[in-house]
Amino acid sequence: MASVPVSVRPPGRPRDAEAEARILQVALRLLAEDGYSRMSLDAVAAEAGVSKPTIYRRWSSKADLATAALRTIQTSEPAVATGSTVGDLTATLQNFSRSLLRPNGMSLIGTVLAEEAHTPELLALFRERLVAHRRQQLHQILRRAQQSKELRPGVSLDAAVNMLVGAFYARYLASSTVPPSFAKELVDIVWKGLSK
Repeated sequence: MASVPVSVRPPGRPRDAEAEARILQVALRLLAEDGYSRMSLDAVAAEAGVSKPTIYRRWSSKADLATAALRTIQTSEPAVATGSTVGDLTATLQNFSRSLLRPNGMSLIGTVLAEEAHTPELLALFRERLVAHRRQQLHQILRRAQQSKELRPGVSLDAAVNMLVGAFYARYLASSTVPPSFAKELVDIVWKGLSK
């Protein structure tokens, strides 16, 4: 008679996915409202209805929690697959624009940058979890275009990514607004310099 495999659960209580989502949501709101330096793990725990040890079992530090909370903005973005390079670049930048322009979106980036001298771990995690991911998305789209010979020879993909992302910050700093048409206009201009 064949033995039936038995699944073994790791020791301890299973993680509560709802509690984790609540913690991240509260952390993101407090980060936006109070800034990183004034956001406390005690306040996050109290509002999320969990203990501080529950938070520390999931995230090793306040910086770890803050960047995990910020990462949820990107993970909720719609997938990009339009079938064209210009369409994929535009859709990726539209996702970026929505994240940047959500309530307190730009101030969340500002609070991370403001902590660079005091909490370098925060900026390092932010770059690793959010900035690198966004840049990688754009690099992949441009690499595919390069492989399919859509781009001029010798084009710097890194410079193109810097232009596409950096233009949003420049526009926001100049006027505090980014019109809905900005992603498409930007891609159209940059694409003219990249494509054959």
